[in-house]
Amino acid sequence: MTQPAVQQPTVDSASGGTAPVTKTSGRTAIKKGGLPAKLGLLLLCLLWTVPTLGLFVTSLRTRDAADSSGWWTVFTNPFGETWTIDNYRDVITGSSTDMGTAFINSLVVAIPATVIPIMFAAFAAYAFTFMRFKFRDSLFVLVVGLLVVPIQAAFVPMLRLLGQDGLNINGQFLAVWLLHTGFGMPLAIYTLRNYMATLPKSVIESAKVDGASHFTTFWRLIVPMSTPALASFAIFQFLWVWNDLLIALLFLGFDNPVATVNLSQLLGRLGEGWQLLTAGAFVTMTVPLIVFFSLQRYFVRGLTSGSVKG
Repeated sequence: MTQPAVQQPTVDSASGGTAPVTKTSGRTAIKKGGLPAKLGLLLLCLLWTVPTLGLFVTSLRTRDAADSSGWWTVFTNPFGETWTIDNYRDVITGSSTDMGTAFINSLVVAIPATVIPIMFAAFAAYAFTFMRFKFRDSLFVLVVGLLVVPIQAAFVPMLRLLGQDGLNINGQFLAVWLLHTGFGMPLAIYTLRNYMATLPKSVIESAKVDGASHFTTFWRLIVPMSTPALASFAIFQFLWVWNDLLIALLFLGFDNPVATVNLSQLLGRLGEGWQLLTAGAFVTMTVPLIVFFSLQRYFVRGLTSGSVKG
């Protein structure tokens, strides 16, 4: 129900009297632009979903049907279409694809490569926010500056460092964990530090007065209060690692293929297995979707906190 307008008297400088001024309530102002905004968001969501819908429809069609007509034609005659799940059967249980092993390898890579940088970045963000030491601001600026360095510029020295001339761990999961941790740390520190800067300083000062150490303050106060920021960065890091192809291809290769590397091999040398790409791509999307929808309630809070003060 719309609230009635409120009449507030204001002083008229010309006549010396008062004139009524109409003040529109905040709820009415929000409702005026609510419907166009909702329709615009709905349209954007539909446009964003169209490629995924086309991918799913194509994955359920035979190769001949996909070659002869577009995926959108199934809506005109859905019952006359020849539907099949052979593509999914070939991807999941096919001996040549081995997608199950690739899924396990992706989880082995993605979970530690998400947890490790968050853990170290949380410690670093706490130090940059609540601890006083020399060159603190300079070190933070240096960390933020690493965000502009492309990861491709580090591939050659990393291949030499992790290869036979260095640590000789290239091709092992440890090499990929170290790389994703190093490449993800600058953004993690920057995001978590900005969030921790918005936390109430009085709580930290009270813990210090009570004799709590930095370790106790971090685990019992900062970590529980920083859950939205930790969850939002976990989404970004997990999606980045899960969808990564270049690092996995260079530093793991085909000995321990992850889902993205295995997916790129489904096409075949002459493109004879392209019908498996749609099913394989849709299968690899399931884990990121589960992660995102599980943590989405923290996503907006973690991104917006720290962006505006006041």
